Amino acid sequence: MFIKTLMLDPVLFFRIVILMIFSISLHELAHGLAAISQGDDTPQKRGHITLNPVVHMGWQSIIFLCVAGISWGKMPVDPNKFRSPKLGNIIVSSAGPLSNLALGILCVILIKLIATGGIFSREFFYIAAHINVSLFLFNLLPIPPLDGFHVFSEIFPALKPLENTQFGLFALVLLFVIPEFAEGLGAISDLIIKTIMNI
Repeated sequence: MFIKTLMLDPVLFFRIVILMIFSISLHELAHGLAAISQGDDTPQKRGHITLNPVVHMGWQSIIFLCVAGISWGKMPVDPNKFRSPKLGNIIVSSAGPLSNLALGILCVILIKLIATGGIFSREFFYIAAHINVSLFLFNLLPIPPLDGFHVFSEIFPALKPLENTQFGLFALVLLFVIPEFAEGLGAISDLIIKTIMNI
């Protein structure tokens, strides 16, 4: 369990927890701002245009993050209010992952600019970049209820019936219990980060 990291390396534990909370909150806020841009005022009405992690994640998600290293967030939107339901859903769904990619790229730039040492060291920003690139890749998987599913189901409508089945839950559980998935996702994230660093 992730909680063991607290005993073995408390600095790393708190870095990951803080970065995950910030990154997920930013991810959800991006969804909300994108929804507003598409004509949906639901995020505003529900009080979700904030960086408050408790609003976006809830205490259960934050506690689960500290214990198991897995977390989630939620942004209330109403696709029926989008000016263009199809395009709006694609824009709003992709906004979250793209915010993580942008934050990951920013962290890579900071790695190049800052000196070593201190709380906000190169190591800190590498962890931040790794987390955000991983969130970007993970959320783009075409599995409900992930953002990638909403994007791909608009492009390939034949996928839409899967949204109301147990397929998504089964697929996610399967991915989390397969160690090779996390290792592969991490390796791809590292490759993307190193590629950006060499540009």
